[in-house]
Amino acid sequence: MHRRDILTLTAAGAAAAALPAPSSAKGAAPRSKTPDLFVRDWGEGRPVVFLAGWTLTSDTWGYVMQPLARQGLRTIAYDRRGHGGSADPGRGYDFDTLADDLKAVLERLDLKDVVLVAHSMGGGEAIRYFARHGGTRLSHLVLVAPATPCIMQKADNPMGVPAAALDQNRAVMARDFPAWMDANGGGFFTPDTSEGVKTWVKTQMQRTSLQALVECNRALCEADFRPELSKVSVPTLVLHGDKDASAPLDFTGRRTAAGIKGAKLVVYEGAPHGLFVSHAARLAADIAAFAKT
Repeated sequence: MHRRDILTLTAAGAAAAALPAPSSAKGAAPRSKTPDLFVRDWGEGRPVVFLAGWTLTSDTWGYVMQPLARQGLRTIAYDRRGHGGSADPGRGYDFDTLADDLKAVLERLDLKDVVLVAHSMGGGEAIRYFARHGGTRLSHLVLVAPATPCIMQKADNPMGVPAAALDQNRAVMARDFPAWMDANGGGFFTPDTSEGVKTWVKTQMQRTSLQALVECNRALCEADFRPELSKVSVPTLVLHGDKDASAPLDFTGRRTAAGIKGAKLVVYEGAPHGLFVSHAARLAADIAAFAKT
């Protein structure tokens, strides 16, 4: 296995020290503050780091990473804690900790001048990274179908989803996640998406632990990133499909772009939530062009 395929993040160093201290039963061996994270690292050149969406893994980015790597870019993606090949510590699924995990990856690989590409839930991790760490090491941000800025309904967010409905949805996931995927996956793809690709994406989602998928969903639905959008301090590109049923454009991408100073919104006509498979070639081209600005 390539030396960069598995990245072990230890508790040593400033990045790990910033993570919340773990709790353990008396006499039990303490658990690591930062789990081992599986990393894909292809190509050489300017680094482009990818964050996957909720319950998705680094695999999702392959059809985008490969063409970019051939163009002289170093493409890097990692599995969020509890997802795919990464360790499952059973906790730390809040956005503060997830943003600290991103910081640890960037520092361990000593990445600079990074183009950060984040899909769906990953957009929240990216925005929290700016709020929490000032965007250190980043030069550009690409938000792909972001599920920000605020999902839950509030007095000042009447378009949001009522908390009771979100709780009920999580209860269904916790009871039978495969059935939940079958019932809710249609809006993720286009009519011409192959059954093989659909199965491939569902298989990735089932590699997320039940604890991680439930708690990450809770964090995503309850977070309010509206005050943090102004913290994004690098050129930002928002790419969003107008047929996105998982994160409707007007509720998420358009509002997110409006809250980030100077952000550019590009709408993909007829595109669903899973742009990394439905529009992979166009996505790679747009990221490559933006990285050169």
